[in-house]
Amino acid sequence: MTDVHAPQSQPESVAAEDEATHSFGEGTTGAAESGTGRTPEPQAANAGWLRWGWRQLTSMRTALILLFLLALGSIPGSILPQEGTDPASVQQYYTSHPGLAPWLNHLGLFNVFATPWFAAIYLLLFASLVGCVVPRTFRLVGSARTPPPRAPRNLARLPQSSSYSSALSPAAAVEGAAAVLGGQRFRLRRSAPDSPDHWVSAEKGYLREVGNLLFHLSLLGVLLSIAAGGLFGYKADKLLVEGQTFANTTSALDEFHPGRLVSGSDLAPFTLTLNKFTANYIESGQSRGQPSNFDADVTYASSPGAKPGTYHIRINDPLSVDSLKVYLIGHGYAPEFKVTGANGKVAYQEATPFIPANTATFLSDGVVKAPDASLGFMGVFVPTAIPVNGTVESIFPAADAPAVSLIGYSGNLGLNSGVPQSVYQLDTTGMTKLSGSPYLLLPGQTWKLPGGKGSITFVGVKQWVSLAITYDPGQVPALVCGILALAGLLISFFVRRRRVFVRAVPAASGSGSVVTVGGLTRSDASGGFEEEFAELATEIAAAEPDHNKPDPGNNSEVPGA
Repeated sequence: MTDVHAPQSQPESVAAEDEATHSFGEGTTGAAESGTGRTPEPQAANAGWLRWGWRQLTSMRTALILLFLLALGSIPGSILPQEGTDPASVQQYYTSHPGLAPWLNHLGLFNVFATPWFAAIYLLLFASLVGCVVPRTFRLVGSARTPPPRAPRNLARLPQSSSYSSALSPAAAVEGAAAVLGGQRFRLRRSAPDSPDHWVSAEKGYLREVGNLLFHLSLLGVLLSIAAGGLFGYKADKLLVEGQTFANTTSALDEFHPGRLVSGSDLAPFTLTLNKFTANYIESGQSRGQPSNFDADVTYASSPGAKPGTYHIRINDPLSVDSLKVYLIGHGYAPEFKVTGANGKVAYQEATPFIPANTATFLSDGVVKAPDASLGFMGVFVPTAIPVNGTVESIFPAADAPAVSLIGYSGNLGLNSGVPQSVYQLDTTGMTKLSGSPYLLLPGQTWKLPGGKGSITFVGVKQWVSLAITYDPGQVPALVCGILALAGLLISFFVRRRRVFVRAVPAASGSGSVVTVGGLTRSDASGGFEEEFAELATEIAAAEPDHNKPDPGNNSEVPGA
């Protein structure tokens, strides 16, 4: 931003001192960016309002506020279940919190990263960073090409200064100091050869601004990477029972959340078969029943006709195939049933996924629909069943003593009504209850339905897994940009801009010269420059063939200055 105050004319010596003590490579900064002083009042014209609004948006204060709001808005997305990643948990949250869940859904807290308010914060932060980084880049390029400022007339006024007598002429003494500073990789600026003044200015630490700029550019890169993932990536969910195979198509997926620029034809054409799922639990001690290991043994092929491979998907160990990842996010039991109609024909025979109602014991609920036999069943699966006060409870999540409790219905299931139904719910509006109390079945047992309606057999138990399929092209770039942002932040913390000035004047005796060394660093830099300056002053003085030791005190008087 440009300073609106016109500079007053100053003598050359005063102007040189102001230039030397000016901010290191920062240029002039408006009040809105620096955070000090008053914010300029907006002009009445529309262009003035636009400039004022842009200055507010691109100020450091606004960027920090937006960054804080973005982090604050991400908290519900990390704590609450999200529609895009775990819709089953969202339904469970509705069941557990029927009063609170609708309010949270109204605020979009079950799909935080797709809400308009989160997108608004994200876009405003992106615009703020662009408006901050682009001008800063040009300022850094200009600063890198700008030589150090002229040496002030009176170096004793600087925070660090030292002087010594030299047997060399002023020009030779300055040249010797320049050789020492150049050997320390300082950028140099000397007085003109025909000038009566003899001085050299040196500056070092430009890498600090590079680190600061790298941090801002990397933060911008993180936002771009996240945007790329939202535009070109997708997320999908698939529930798969042991022995089943699915192809990665939109019709085969249970949930599909594409990016803005993704269609069904963009999906990777892989296939996957769940061979076996194993869940191990702690069997003794205070942690009894807690899971110890999950392992999904799968066979996959990256494309039709490709050589199949095997993999064990575990928690935090996803399957990587064709630039996407397949995560294991949930599991449960799928009791296998055989339903026979009144005519003696098999109307239904397959493993039916039941949804855990209690994640500690995996007591699960589910329904069985056999429309060809006009039969439906509501069931509760109990992995390790024991009788408790006339009911059956589960005491362990593993299927050590499985049982299923069923309530049967006959009649019209309403599947042809045109109203979509959940596979986990049974519409009993047009149906008749077959028995007054639930019927308990163990594996291999059959329930003969009353009235000759048929029968249902509890064949056995399989397991199912819930897989999250994700493709995020911005994940790796975001990681790289995050590492670069951290590197830039460390550079800006540990590297400091500093300036060293050397001025030599003829000695009062008429022979030799008096050399003054001054040092200046950023006001916000960390300590340590005092020791560096003392070493430089000693080294400059030691380079003289004949000299007195530098005055150890700061701000010593310089004869003839």
